[in-house]
Amino acid sequence: MKYLITLIIFSGFFTSAFAQEEVKNPSIIINTLEIPFEDFNTISRDATVFELEESHAISWNITIDNNLVYANPDGNAVLKLYDKNSDKFIEVGMGGPPNEKFWVGVNAEKEGYVVVQSDLERGWYPGAKVALSYTERGGLTVNNGVRITVSSLNIGSFEVGSYSVHGMESPTDPPAVKSGVMIVEFLSGDPSQNVFALFPFYLAAGIGTLVGVLYLTKRRS
Repeated sequence: MKYLITLIIFSGFFTSAFAQEEVKNPSIIINTLEIPFEDFNTISRDATVFELEESHAISWNITIDNNLVYANPDGNAVLKLYDKNSDKFIEVGMGGPPNEKFWVGVNAEKEGYVVVQSDLERGWYPGAKVALSYTERGGLTVNNGVRITVSSLNIGSFEVGSYSVHGMESPTDPPAVKSGVMIVEFLSGDPSQNVFALFPFYLAAGIGTLVGVLYLTKRRS
């Protein structure tokens, strides 16, 4: 029993020591984009595709803070995220007031473009951030700032490598937005590269094994 007590005390000290130090995952990538309103006053086929300085793969989170001021009720702000290794993309559309429609579309390799979620009224909420999260096993999840609207959608492997924006459906439409900025934050990383990520599990397994050995030893004695 004294060995078990010693191990528990040591493990508590060891865990506390690492909790006090900042353990960083070397694979983590953080980027922030500030997209000006002028970029949205174009149609989809004329939109410029911008390459990201660093791509985001394996596990990523993207937040969209829409601070744009719309020019008319029919104006939209559409963000497309492109897969680096295929023709796949994810599209997030946010319409102007008063309806503030919201939709999420995915262009898959086999199915083509599919709208996977659409709200024609009160689909997104000014002041709240839209969040997209993805893992290779868990798929794509989208939160409109108040609730989850897309959950664990299987889109296969998706490495975000570029993006584009637009807001007009026709070249003859009036401008979609008149001022403001859309802030897009990217966070990605490979959880397996955190060398201490599995330490609590190893520790629990070690204590469990020791308890079992001590229990069997005590019974035999």
